[in-house]
Amino acid sequence: MIHNLVLLLMAPVFIAQGRYVRRITPKLDEASGPRCGSVGHGKMLRILLIGDSAAAGVGAADQSQALSGHLVNELCNHFKLEWKLHAKSGSTTKETRFSLAHHPKQDYDIVVVSLGVNDVTKPLSSIRWIRQQQALVAQIRHHFSTQQIILTKIPPMEKFPALPHPLRWYLGSKAKVFNRQLARWTATQSDCELIDINFRLKPEQMAVDGFHPGPEIYQFWGKTIAKVIKARWCSD
Repeated sequence: MIHNLVLLLMAPVFIAQGRYVRRITPKLDEASGPRCGSVGHGKMLRILLIGDSAAAGVGAADQSQALSGHLVNELCNHFKLEWKLHAKSGSTTKETRFSLAHHPKQDYDIVVVSLGVNDVTKPLSSIRWIRQQQALVAQIRHHFSTQQIILTKIPPMEKFPALPHPLRWYLGSKAKVFNRQLARWTATQSDCELIDINFRLKPEQMAVDGFHPGPEIYQFWGKTIAKVIKARWCSD
């Protein structure tokens, strides 16, 4: 209710600031390099990474410095990995669901999801968003027969240097509401795990656009996901 009232009163300011941010923020490319591969030795693990610009590695020059590269590097000494990255800058949860519907059906042991920032910037309520997330997870289960789904909390957008106030405050507050909904729901799902790296996000570690992760954040993110995977699969 409070967010709706704030949005109603401040909408002209937020719209103007959003247009300003899009105009002046540097447009960074997705990280170059392979988006699939087979590497390592040991127990076979098939991993699919899906999502938005953060999954695609915007803010890193190469996939080796992005989330996929750091995750693969952390796991390849423990498992034989077959991995694939399916991500696109600007993707929302709804758009990702549509693109996955056209992805070939195949089995993956683990699906890693990076989504939420672009949903926060849209006129979308937390209730509608969590329903979209629930539908996405159901789609992943059906389409990929996966056993473990790893999601990441939306980053603290109130810390994004690219965003001016009061837009920064508003989007940060909205992201927190989204995260609370996501945490409550994933806690009831035995195959879902929600990780939180927000306490490690420092503005000086972000990319030059002030909106995407930099290599240090990608490295910590990859290590955090790898730790969750090893905790489950190394003990089997």
